[in-house]
Amino acid sequence: MSLKKSGIRLGRVASPFGVKGWVKLVSFTQPRDNIFGYKHFFAIREGVEIELEMDAGKPQGKGLIAHFVGFDTPEAVRELTGLELSVSSDALPELGADDYYWHQLIGLQVVNRDGVNLGRVESLFETGANDVMVVAPDSSSVDDNQRLIPWLPDQVVVEVNLAGDRILVDWEPDYLI
Repeated sequence: MSLKKSGIRLGRVASPFGVKGWVKLVSFTQPRDNIFGYKHFFAIREGVEIELEMDAGKPQGKGLIAHFVGFDTPEAVRELTGLELSVSSDALPELGADDYYWHQLIGLQVVNRDGVNLGRVESLFETGANDVMVVAPDSSSVDDNQRLIPWLPDQVVVEVNLAGDRILVDWEPDYLI
């Protein structure tokens, strides 16, 4: 598997923790401890793809800590600091018909009910109240404006068509926020 093409980032190694080779983790999963449901990760270290096997992990205070097979000292885990932990998309659980992983939405064209192309999904982020799509202009979009569109199913997001490479939204071109 080539991580660069099909790896899904689930977290990052923050720093060594303790004297037995544990590390602090930053999880990108929701909820954050879902990262412990995965054991085999890929990472890029000095331009080389490496495999890591998590053999233990747990919440610790306000954070998460984990241990990887073969990394049993603080010195050994220092080389993992900053590495992003990814898995193959095949390792992700299957979702229901109306559920999507964020990585599936990146690059989809965003069109409003009038057929106006607003751009393509560049990224998504959480705000606490709801998720937000960052829609970047492309060569066929109505203008050169970036848009932040709230991810509100049935209110703003009308339809997601993965096969058709498109998201239909109830959003006017002059709504730039």
